[in-house]
Amino acid sequence: MSNLADQFKNRKAFIPFVVADDPDFDTTVANIVALANGGADIVELGIPFSDPVADGPVIQKADLRAFDAGVTTEKVFEIVAAARKLTSVPIVFLTYLNIPFKYGYERFLNRCVELNISGLVIPDLPFESKDEIDRYAKPLGIDIISLITPTSKDRVEMIAKEASGFIYVVSSEGITGERDEFYNDLKALIARIRAVTDVPLAIGFGVHTPEQAKSMADIADGVIIGSAIVEVVGQNGKDAPKAVEQFVREIRQGVDAEVSKAI
Repeated sequence: MSNLADQFKNRKAFIPFVVADDPDFDTTVANIVALANGGADIVELGIPFSDPVADGPVIQKADLRAFDAGVTTEKVFEIVAAARKLTSVPIVFLTYLNIPFKYGYERFLNRCVELNISGLVIPDLPFESKDEIDRYAKPLGIDIISLITPTSKDRVEMIAKEASGFIYVVSSEGITGERDEFYNDLKALIARIRAVTDVPLAIGFGVHTPEQAKSMADIADGVIIGSAIVEVVGQNGKDAPKAVEQFVREIRQGVDAEVSKAI
């Protein structure tokens, strides 16, 4: 198994997201380090894709910036290799299934092992097809992260029982992007998941303020923030790392405020 579940043991986990090669190679490496220095427990690194069905406009634009920079799957691996010289923070890839499929599942996952990639989040991989890649990933200790959404309905328990690493709980219906309202029955969904598994739960999609992070950390084991950080990168370009680290520190304080309250 990977080291992902361990990141939730001593505090509520914060999992920030950036897109690889947005706006370029060196800035992405610096952004990964900035995320780690700012308090990330796990970094989620997006591999740009031409049809990111789960992603909203902010991440779509970041993917386009990465394409303009000449991103390739191999270049993403090279970015991680460069980052690994500077930080050992656990990293998971956000990737659509066609990318590892085209690269070759075994070849892709072996590269992940070489670079200490702990898991993959694959939004367009149905649970029923998970074994297509999981049978290669599991023996290597790489977690295929399960997603549970408000539309999972009677499949929630089935997905949760088979999960490993952590479970990505989607806060709302629809695509990624900042929002002020979330699924009304999120607490009930969390309770259903907890009834059948001890795997940590991290809530993502739409969270973008320290106050929201605190609220989500109150009912889950971790918080995932993507679009808000990608927007910081988009606004600051090559100067993004400093702004990214500051933003992450603010979110970290929000997440930790819940812990302080609970003690």
